[in-house]
Amino acid sequence: MAILGKIRSRGVLLMIVVGLALLAFIIGDALTQGSSYFNKSRETVAEIEGEKININDYSAMIDQMVEVYKIETGQSDLSEEITSQLRTSVWENLVNEKLINAEAKKMGLTVSAEELSDYLIGNKIHPLISQRRAFSGENGQFSRPMLVQFLNSLEQTPENDEMRQQIAKLKNYWLFWEKTVKNAVLQEKYNALIAKAVTANSLDAKMIFEASKTSVDVNYVVQPYFAVADSAVKVTNSEIKERYNKQKELYKQEANCTINYVVFNVKPSPEDYKKAETTMNSLSEEFKTTSDVPGFTNANSEVRYDGTPYSEKTVPANLKDFAFGNAPGSVMGPIFANDAYTMARVVETGIMQSDSVKLRHIYLTANDEAKTDSLIAAIKSGADFGELAKKHSAVQQTAANGGEIGWIFQGVRGLNKELTDKAFASGTNEIFTLKDAQGTQIMQVMEKTPARRKVRLAILEIKVATSNATVSKIYNEAKQFAAELSGDKFDQKAQEKKYDVRTASELLQSTEKIADINNSRQIIRWAFESKKGDVSDVYDCSNQFVVATTTEINEKGYRPLEKVADLIKAELIRDKKAELMIKNLAAQTAKSPTIESLGATIGSEVKSAPAVNFEANQFGVAGFEPAVIGKVSVLPANKLSAPIKGNAGVYVLLPTNPQVNQNPFDAKMQIMMLNARMSYSLPYMITQDMRDKADLKDNRLIFF
Repeated sequence: MAILGKIRSRGVLLMIVVGLALLAFIIGDALTQGSSYFNKSRETVAEIEGEKININDYSAMIDQMVEVYKIETGQSDLSEEITSQLRTSVWENLVNEKLINAEAKKMGLTVSAEELSDYLIGNKIHPLISQRRAFSGENGQFSRPMLVQFLNSLEQTPENDEMRQQIAKLKNYWLFWEKTVKNAVLQEKYNALIAKAVTANSLDAKMIFEASKTSVDVNYVVQPYFAVADSAVKVTNSEIKERYNKQKELYKQEANCTINYVVFNVKPSPEDYKKAETTMNSLSEEFKTTSDVPGFTNANSEVRYDGTPYSEKTVPANLKDFAFGNAPGSVMGPIFANDAYTMARVVETGIMQSDSVKLRHIYLTANDEAKTDSLIAAIKSGADFGELAKKHSAVQQTAANGGEIGWIFQGVRGLNKELTDKAFASGTNEIFTLKDAQGTQIMQVMEKTPARRKVRLAILEIKVATSNATVSKIYNEAKQFAAELSGDKFDQKAQEKKYDVRTASELLQSTEKIADINNSRQIIRWAFESKKGDVSDVYDCSNQFVVATTTEINEKGYRPLEKVADLIKAELIRDKKAELMIKNLAAQTAKSPTIESLGATIGSEVKSAPAVNFEANQFGVAGFEPAVIGKVSVLPANKLSAPIKGNAGVYVLLPTNPQVNQNPFDAKMQIMMLNARMSYSLPYMITQDMRDKADLKDNRLIFF
């Protein structure tokens, strides 16, 4: 009872405690239930016309583009620059795809399965397919049999994991082009439809015809703006502000930021150079005398010795004279060049060997290996190797071409050593075999390049490497610099320490790289998350450490007046100079009524612009001068013009030799020409207009 009494006396307190516990449970449950929503929000890399793009899907697109690029180019290792370009390409393709699909849906435009099939494998092969190297024949032209063979290879049953992965890559490659073709066809349909709506009419045609009907040759003199000093005119702040407000639309900007930064280059210290020299000295005597040259070289050198002979073209240039001018056992060095200590030893001379060999093969899987001897016997008895390859080889891509592999080159990394050793040791038409766990290859040498003089050379190379101690020292120096800083002291501290301060101006969220600094996208991400005056931590940027400070952050909108004031002031100075020069030239023209005398008076050469009409884009060697060209079209012939304000200066013109086109007006032909001219720019204008009006949210900065 006493316990119950105590409980009753604390009833209110207990209700509060229990209530808070229940509230915490409810909130926790709500947050747990809502976690999927928040996670999805964090996974959205972009939102295009209301459609959210998941980062996993976007990353898969990038991976696909990378694989396509590797297949197209044959490259396996891609630089940061290429990878960055591929990411940008994926983004551009994605935005265009979503926008064009949204517009096409409104208009009821589609690409049917039958249409797509016709463009992919039918009678209307799209250029995106016909231009692929993977579907080209021996002459480099599109080959339908090669395309069919490629598609058939996608349906093969994989015999091992390697084959399964290869087929998966090729399927991914095909799906990329299938989707790309579909989007391209849809874009072509959309552009064609818009082009029918945006067309020239008879009034346009007549106006253009009349504008280009009469042409004149023009003699002229020009007084450049720099002939008058800037100090001769005055521009006020109010004039600058008035011009800014008048043409503010010219100064639109995306969100951007500007940073100052210092680079700490990671490079070897004097101690590292000394260490490399000591290492070379400790190895030099044994390198000269060892009987196991391959073993010693491969255990100690940056340059591996695999017995591949060097020709005069492939041997390092600084070793050429030594290699081809000395007997076996001769040793050179050590020498120091390009941050490396090098010695060389001649192993074998008098070698005569080809640089490349053309091969073909018949690949027999483990189940068919029993055919090996009979096939070799048949070939030696005169059977056609190519026909046997087509019939028996398991590799369809080469079998269809008579088993031809192509040329292999000596010394290329990644080639099977047994293959190269046997191929280069064999004569033309000679047969040899290669066996591995998957089966046996019957190889035949088809052709060999002419034999050339070669040597076997062992190269002992010790590169000067940046030690961990040196890296730590440079990192600590950068770390200390960053720790001592505030944004307003960045430049001052850098100058005190004699560091070079660099500036990266108006970086955009889409900017991939700062100057020539690799792996610097991480700094751009930091900058957009920072505040003005913030100082970064030390960023590791591939053999460079970077410390940065944010000096400007600008929101999307209009560039502020102070940012464009100098530009506007220059425009106003030019305009005021033009007014002054026009007044002075008008007075001079009255005194010097001929173009020659005026030119002599103002010290300007008389120049000529032939066949100028209203449709012209260029005014002789003066280039783009639309105001001058426009004035020419209304000036009387053989009469000196009043001074005219141009882009490069103030002009005085003398039109001569009017030429009138006597061809009759052909409205149909003129409209066709105008539409053809418009067709070049219209697709770009359509795409740009869609992008300008699109509801587009770009969150890539969060992820990349």
